[in-house]
Amino acid sequence: MTDFDQFENDDDIPKSKTQIKREMEALQDLGKKLLGLSKNQLKKVEMSDTLREAFVEAGRIKQHEAMRRHLQYIGKIMRTEDHEAIAHRVALFDSTSAAYNKLFHQLEIRRDLLIGENSKEALSEYLEENPQIEDIQLLRQLIRQSQKEVSQEGNTSNRKKLFRFLRETEEKRLGLKE
Repeated sequence: MTDFDQFENDDDIPKSKTQIKREMEALQDLGKKLLGLSKNQLKKVEMSDTLREAFVEAGRIKQHEAMRRHLQYIGKIMRTEDHEAIAHRVALFDSTSAAYNKLFHQLEIRRDLLIGENSKEALSEYLEENPQIEDIQLLRQLIRQSQKEVSQEGNTSNRKKLFRFLRETEEKRLGLKE
């Protein structure tokens, strides 16, 4: 019987010092990404007041060594936070992230459904999912103009406008934009 046979599942196995160190460094890296966000973006990330105050304090620190120690402090605070949710929110701000690209592709698919053959069904489904949309008339107009563009196989400006409308609606829904 080995030392590890006494544990019923992987969660019961104690973490090694190396694993703990890697996790702390990952939280510090997430803290660095958060420091790189604008004030408006940082406001849209859910976190405790303690962590928010730590980021305000980080803005005042000028010395390299002091900032390194402060990032360690931020990493320590982040142990008690929902760091996965924070990381996901930060990824939505980063145009090179997989989460951002996934959102972008979902919006493209939605736009194509709204322009496609079953556009009335797609529109009613979209409006049901997004009751906060105020300018339904504009949305319908953009869909009609985009359908016209597709049939003429020409300009794509209205399809871009429709995509922009969908993206802004989704960003508002996710709290990425006011």
